[in-house]
Amino acid sequence: MKAIAYNIKPDEKEWLVLANYKKHDITIIANSLTADTLSFAVGKEALLVFNNDYLSEAMIQGLKTLGIKYITTSSFETDHLDLEAAGFAGIKVANVPLEAGNTDPKLRMEQVIKNLDQWASGKCVGKACCCQNDCAAVKTLK
Repeated sequence: MKAIAYNIKPDEKEWLVLANYKKHDITIIANSLTADTLSFAVGKEALLVFNNDYLSEAMIQGLKTLGIKYITTSSFETDHLDLEAAGFAGIKVANVPLEAGNTDPKLRMEQVIKNLDQWASGKCVGKACCCQNDCAAVKTLK
């Protein structure tokens, strides 16, 4: 899967690269996701969000226009993402479920890659799912 990661810290980058192990084609950008850097997402299917970049409805619509189908955040929270706008746009969203022991950056990056792996194989991301879409997989998790 072709993905782009914005606003990534050096330690997160290291763990992301190790967790990915060349499975996905990930472009890593140190800058935050803004209207000026949005165009870097052209040709990508997935967006990896780090450090709580805020994704507004306008930003999500811009991402959809560029072809983004999936958004995964390395955080437990999703309040920095407009989930309703993502659902309306048909973009699937995942986070890192808060579970014992997964506060370690290495484990968080492994979950981010697991989310990409599941989507790439056409599967739901399970407990990491934050989609607002009314699919059978989401119904069984709620």
